[in-house]
Amino acid sequence: MTNENIYLESKPRYEILDGLRGVASLLVIIFHLGETYCVPGEQQWLNHGYLAVDFFFVLSGFVIGYAYDDRWNKMSLGGFFKRRLTRLHPMVVVSNVIGACFFFFGASYFTSSLEIPIWKFGLCFIMGMFIIPCGRGLDIRGWNEMNSFNGPIWTLTFEYIGNILYALVFRHLPTVILCILCAGTAVFTLDFTLGWDLFNMLPNGPQYHVKGGWCLDPAQIYLGFTRLLYPFLCGLIISRILPKRSTADNPSGSPIHLKGGFIWTSLILITILSVPCISGTDGFSNGLYQAIMILAAFPVIVLMGAGSTIQNPAVAKVCKFLGDISYPIYITHYPLIYMHMGFVAEHPDAPTWIH
Repeated sequence: MTNENIYLESKPRYEILDGLRGVASLLVIIFHLGETYCVPGEQQWLNHGYLAVDFFFVLSGFVIGYAYDDRWNKMSLGGFFKRRLTRLHPMVVVSNVIGACFFFFGASYFTSSLEIPIWKFGLCFIMGMFIIPCGRGLDIRGWNEMNSFNGPIWTLTFEYIGNILYALVFRHLPTVILCILCAGTAVFTLDFTLGWDLFNMLPNGPQYHVKGGWCLDPAQIYLGFTRLLYPFLCGLIISRILPKRSTADNPSGSPIHLKGGFIWTSLILITILSVPCISGTDGFSNGLYQAIMILAAFPVIVLMGAGSTIQNPAVAKVCKFLGDISYPIYITHYPLIYMHMGFVAEHPDAPTWIH
């Protein structure tokens, strides 16, 4: 019997972390809806909603390490990639199809979309199906996104990169080396949030935030890797450290235990993403806030979720439901946001609850 034929039994799930993934996905949707009505530079409903992506990457590193670190004696490299593709790619295909079907419904907002040649539309669709990023020459919406049919797929591009790095590099490294790498990648986060611009990568100067990563421009690629590496490595390190701290009284190994853990962690996450921008959207104080959330608060939330348990069956069902819908709604919602933008452009006087 080859490694490919060995069945990998399911591990116990961290129910609260599943639920938090769903909460973060819903917050992303609210954030994107709010962007449609937000005047540039002003406050919106969830001013730091884009930080949910950085939280997702912490969860991703933790889940990948927890699920696979101790299974490489039962699984080949090819088997790992097959499992990840099976888990992630079907919804990529579905979201790309939805985006293509709804593409022209946003034409009132994206007027240039009516002028694209059919060959470019088809080529972008095929590339999207295989999650191949598109550059400026293939931009069919006007936003210079890696995928014009579904912008948030850029996060899946970096999720795939994180999985590849884990399988080829990170899983072979001792935890102390991972900690050194993680500390090094924290410098990249500070480079953006504190406006250092150490590598002169930002053409418009310091930006004091990490919003971005969806273009193939050098600065955006740098930002995409910045948003991936520290959170992913941090989550992976947590997944390695917790089992070593596990005891009979504390099987998770997490130093943080909360009664009503799902409620508390959800409220903390909602609060973090909802805090108004401090001293403007591009100010140093706001960048410092983002740095603290990414480098410290999000890992602590994962520790809280991993270390807390659910006693109420109803809460467990809610967490399972949120975990089940988290990825599908996250990866498919943005084509509808494009369409919503088109509706708002056609009906500027339509009332909204924020007026």
